[in-house]
Amino acid sequence: MLVKDVMTKNLITANQTDSSARAARLLYRHNIGSVAVLGEGGKIKGIVTDRDLALRCIAAENDPEETSLQDVMSRCVITCEANDSLEDAVKKMENAQIRRLPVTDNGKPVGMLTLGDIAKRKDCTQTAAHALSEISSNLHKLS
Repeated sequence: MLVKDVMTKNLITANQTDSSARAARLLYRHNIGSVAVLGEGGKIKGIVTDRDLALRCIAAENDPEETSLQDVMSRCVITCEANDSLEDAVKKMENAQIRRLPVTDNGKPVGMLTLGDIAKRKDCTQTAAHALSEISSNLHKLS
């Protein structure tokens, strides 16, 4: 099975110069947990999650209307290609201890693969459970 068969195709993005408040509104409006952050040329420069906004903006007592995404986003973004095998993508998620993986097609952002996407597929529930277990156990090892 390929990533493109499982991923969410409606990728919600923001520009790295957009405000944290705009990203929060996108998360709320689309009921999602992350937004891909694009730079010049439409390339993925980062990812911002609801947790990033809570910790790096709100808890840091920064004004969400004045704090740009480039100041709060996670910059080390791991991606996969739409034509990658789902197994390879899940291994990337496990190794990087992440629950969301932006998907590209020849470098162009085209979707997002999440543990939720995997879990929704009846033929992939074991894969999702294993990935979550690996991600969670690796996080506990780091603590």
